[in-house]
Amino acid sequence: MSPKKANADFKLSPSLLSADFGNLEADIAQLDPKLADYLHLDIMDGHFVPNITFGPVLVKAISKLTDIPLDVHLMIDDPDFYAPEFAKAGAHIITVHAEATKHLHRSLQLVRQLGCKAGVSLNPATSLSGIEHVLPDLDLILLMTVNPGFGGQKFIPQMMQKIKECAAMIKGTNIELEVDGGVKLENIRSLYDAGARVFVSGSGIFEKPPYNDTMRKMREELG
Repeated sequence: MSPKKANADFKLSPSLLSADFGNLEADIAQLDPKLADYLHLDIMDGHFVPNITFGPVLVKAISKLTDIPLDVHLMIDDPDFYAPEFAKAGAHIITVHAEATKHLHRSLQLVRQLGCKAGVSLNPATSLSGIEHVLPDLDLILLMTVNPGFGGQKFIPQMMQKIKECAAMIKGTNIELEVDGGVKLENIRSLYDAGARVFVSGSGIFEKPPYNDTMRKMREELG
């Protein structure tokens, strides 16, 4: 029996930010596609967030190592300029930050024109009101439940109410509600109950192998 239920209404997106970058290919190889629905790639430029990770070249290399859809999260300034390169590199979803683009509607339309699903991310202090008028252009909303830039942070408790409000706002649509930051086995069920349906987890999954065991436990919590 497959560990992933055919009718599951949730998805897991392991974040490579917490993987071993010196042994990345081996870490990716350990991830069972039946357990990981997406592979979350945090792209940081050292300007929009105080950290630098990697760019399209590594994304392209990762795309050749796995069949898991790539969930590319652009934590960068001027996402419109770089989005085409990430689409060419193999991104399936491209998420831009509402705070990083002057013309959010245009940015989302660009992502879809590139053949990718379009996502928008909001930092903890950013109101949901800024995305109300672009819902028809969205496939995914990513709520940051920590301040972006570093892995291993603790979930901000106030974000639970924001998740509930966002879930209510998109009720009846096909928009996926994703959460990123401090997602662990211990709190994943409460996040699901609040309305989240896609769960990004970095240290919660990559803290210690075997990573698939943790994902199985997470799926059991949500099942």
